[in-house]
Amino acid sequence: MQEFILYHYAMSPFSEKVRAMLGYAGLSWQSVIVREMPPRPMLSALAGGYRKVPVAQSGADVFCDSRAIADEIARLSGKPELSLANQPQAVIDFVRTTDLEVFLACVIAASDGRMLRKLIRDTSLLNALRFLKDRITMGTKSRVKAVRGPQAKAKVMAHIETMESMLEKDFLFGDTPCIADFSAYHGLWFVCDLAGKPWLRDAPKVAAWLERMKAFGHGKPSEITADQALDIARNETPRAIESAGDNELTGKNVEVAPDDYGRDPVAGRLVFADEQTLILERSHARVGQVHVHFPKQGYAIKPA
Repeated sequence: MQEFILYHYAMSPFSEKVRAMLGYAGLSWQSVIVREMPPRPMLSALAGGYRKVPVAQSGADVFCDSRAIADEIARLSGKPELSLANQPQAVIDFVRTTDLEVFLACVIAASDGRMLRKLIRDTSLLNALRFLKDRITMGTKSRVKAVRGPQAKAKVMAHIETMESMLEKDFLFGDTPCIADFSAYHGLWFVCDLAGKPWLRDAPKVAAWLERMKAFGHGKPSEITADQALDIARNETPRAIESAGDNELTGKNVEVAPDDYGRDPVAGRLVFADEQTLILERSHARVGQVHVHFPKQGYAIKPA
């Protein structure tokens, strides 16, 4: 089986979401640490203009967005509960709201002077200033109307109250976790663990749930260099695609981009599309031919 490779950085909330899923799945994986912001030449070679983190790789197949990555972890581990596909509508609705609106509120509410000092301590003052400038620029291009200041905190606290009422069992939708738990986890990890906010004092069920989620750990990572990971892609070929789907753009050059924020497009030839997944074929001198996987929901596609 091809080794799962994750491109991530320590303070990335969506990377923590994926790391927790890897822990729950008990998978071995290879870790490549990347910068908190572009430029990231190794990811440009693999995934074109895609600017979000994390990105995953299995051989010459590349997975962008935590939902596509979750599907791959579900496939590798035989744990379909980690995929949004075939989930009941209640789970789908919860994940869509939590992964975007609630997550952005968590980041805004928790991003204060304490978080800035932590970023400076973990990197440098110059890097922290560059990071803030990058995120401000990304925010001005976003199509998401994010709440500000006290409104953001109020949204997070309302979400915590909702979760408290949902947790009749150990996890949000039953005795075992599913994709909804991991979608809720990374925002509260950012708020409570990284930013140190004491916002779970009146939510004992959520506090206990968060400890159960953290107890899954991160699986079995081993570090490799970016060059080693790119060599793996160059020496492999993308997995076979049995059918191309029925999208009218299949076989044509297209651009795919997130429709919320970080909307930098990735160009390539569309080789597969269905209701859940888009796959682009693209080539780069460093890695040869790769297939780049995106979730259908949350992404816009147009002719190049």
